[in-house]
Amino acid sequence: MKFRRRQFLHLAAGAAALPALSRIARTQTYPPRPVRVIVGFAPGGSTDIVVRLMGHWLAERLGQPFIVENRPGANTNIAAEAVINAVPDGYTLLVATVSNAISATLYEKLKFNFIRDTAPVSGIARGTFVMVVNPSVPATTVLQFIAYTKDNPGKVAMASAGTGSGPHVTGELFKVMTGVNMSHVPYRGDAPALSDLLGGQVQLYFSTLAGSIEYIRAGKLRALAVTTATRSEALPDIPSVGEFVPGYEASQWNGFVAPRATPDEIIDKLNKEINAALADPKIEARIGDLGSKTFPGSPADFGELLANETEKWGKLIRAANIKPE
Repeated sequence: MKFRRRQFLHLAAGAAALPALSRIARTQTYPPRPVRVIVGFAPGGSTDIVVRLMGHWLAERLGQPFIVENRPGANTNIAAEAVINAVPDGYTLLVATVSNAISATLYEKLKFNFIRDTAPVSGIARGTFVMVVNPSVPATTVLQFIAYTKDNPGKVAMASAGTGSGPHVTGELFKVMTGVNMSHVPYRGDAPALSDLLGGQVQLYFSTLAGSIEYIRAGKLRALAVTTATRSEALPDIPSVGEFVPGYEASQWNGFVAPRATPDEIIDKLNKEINAALADPKIEARIGDLGSKTFPGSPADFGELLANETEKWGKLIRAANIKPE
């Protein structure tokens, strides 16, 4: 009887340890095959560049390719749905951006709930939009622009990278908080919006910093302000909108999320490696060149940003009655 009892206790202890051992083994071996990283934008933009930079670093660190797949369309909803419906095993990741936070309210009939159906992994970078005008606009400060627009109601055209895009809602927030009346002209992306701004067909655009900084430095566009709460290191002499409009803040950001139910140990391992990448001076400098700052932190930190941004832009979309194209 004693032998049987000892044998039973030994087997029971071994069985209890199996889940923990399985988790440890899975974490140590992850990833034994390539990882797909889905981006909801076309190749070549600042988000795409940052993700490919991170993918290369992670591949060298973990010994498997991190393959970037671009699936643009529907304000990043096509990419989001593909990842949310993927097997939650750590081999399909999504690059989440402010577009996902916006889409959660903008589109009323999505087949998913972004916050509920994803697991935050880590932030990557956070940057500013830049309030830029065509040099023909007779304003060199935010306050002068507000006064000019109020004196010419409806005559100032505000470009965007598409209805519901980051530049669009950033501009709509400015309209709501200042009471100015501007017409909205949506384009299919940052490049065509900037092209028409340079040509004078529109007067204002809340551009990505990476897309407009060379035009600003060349004097082809005039930067009135950045949209983050503090000034940008890339344009230290340009004030923030919040210096003239208290409480105003808007930013662009990106980070990794996985399908809901992805094992915690895999998410924690990815988070650790991503944060190590963001601490690399070369990675930090390259992200800085694109006008952003590294945005490290825990999965919970990135999850908090996702929740806060979804709530913030949801309130604006409802207040401004913004509808998808």
